[in-house]
Amino acid sequence: MLYFYSIIFIYADFRSLHYRNFRLHVIGQAISLMGTWMQRIAISWLVYELTSSVFWLGFVQFISLLPSLVLSPFIGSFVDKHKKYKLVLLTQIGLMIQAGMLTLLVYLKLETVLWLSVLGLIQGVINSFDVLGRQSLMMYLVGDRKDLPNAIALNSTIFNAARMLGPAIGGILLSTYGELVCFALNFISFVPVIITLLMMKVDETKVQLSKGSNWEGLVEGFRYLKRSPHISSLIIIMTFSSLIVIPYTSLLPAIAKEMFHGDERIFSWFESAAGLGAMIGAFNMARLKSGTNLRYQVMGAAALMGLALLFLAHSTMLQMALVYVMLVSFAMMMQNSSINTYIQTHAIPIYRARAISYYVMAFQGIFPIGTLMIGSLASYYGLRTTLYLMGGLGIVIALLYYTYLRMHIHKRLFKL
Repeated sequence: MLYFYSIIFIYADFRSLHYRNFRLHVIGQAISLMGTWMQRIAISWLVYELTSSVFWLGFVQFISLLPSLVLSPFIGSFVDKHKKYKLVLLTQIGLMIQAGMLTLLVYLKLETVLWLSVLGLIQGVINSFDVLGRQSLMMYLVGDRKDLPNAIALNSTIFNAARMLGPAIGGILLSTYGELVCFALNFISFVPVIITLLMMKVDETKVQLSKGSNWEGLVEGFRYLKRSPHISSLIIIMTFSSLIVIPYTSLLPAIAKEMFHGDERIFSWFESAAGLGAMIGAFNMARLKSGTNLRYQVMGAAALMGLALLFLAHSTMLQMALVYVMLVSFAMMMQNSSINTYIQTHAIPIYRARAISYYVMAFQGIFPIGTLMIGSLASYYGLRTTLYLMGGLGIVIALLYYTYLRMHIHKRLFKL
């Protein structure tokens, strides 16, 4: 595993690895995220085994991500007023405790959809703070702001390398030893994250923290968003994409089992194909030249997502279906990473955490509503029909954003 990651780093030659704090961050995440993806596929398969229902599969994901929708705007204001490093350390300890509780539950054979939903909700609340804290901390892990896009791309690469390898290893462990081993390994994987965090020396003494109540901070954040259409338009695109297109990931267990009559290993292949596509997308992001028009890149990626979903819906060959899943995830990574990079590099520093919180709300917060909706549609109309609908609407989203960009350009030219 470490050899695989080292090949990635040598091939990519990322500048941000020159910073000690960011290297420690990468080491901890590279190990921990492997466990996270093992747990994720184990929970998905466990829920589907317990219920044989696409709806409940979507519901458990919905309940675990619901806090991102409800809490993110308030947490953004909270993060802007507090030190990010301490927050991330506390959230990692909290996530480790939650993973331990899940492992104990399965060890005692008490797993039910209710308990999995409760623990998923706890994890979702902690994750809401962790994601915003970690995203906001990224600025202080690299010494030069010009290296921030490179650091964001490398962070995405690590995430998706784990997404590719984690499900592959998890699928073998799941089919051989069962869910308990996957959950236990995830619990253990938090140890290196906490150790690397304790080894960091993060200087936040010059950070300008916002003042006032969380509610006042929330109102100020929305005012900033209103007068920043270049950011708000991207968040709108993220919202509709998370509602209609990105929830295809919640259907992967059903696609593996119903469309291709597969087992746990086939499901893990789909997860790994998605991870590979996203990792290639992250590589591509890391190699972008300065001055690239990220908003047009978002538009092209949205169109590719929709088109690839249409091909997936039509596919009858497993090998081609894996390729289409890889393409969807490649485009999804390009879109999401472009939006994230644009916001982090264009938002005013005092509003940065709140701007990121709206991105997280649009991505992780709207996503659970999308999974619940898409799961219901798939249960009623069938998988293929639902995938056709998602793909077609994905292309519509891209066309509407293209129209907006052209109108914005003409408006600017008219003013000149």
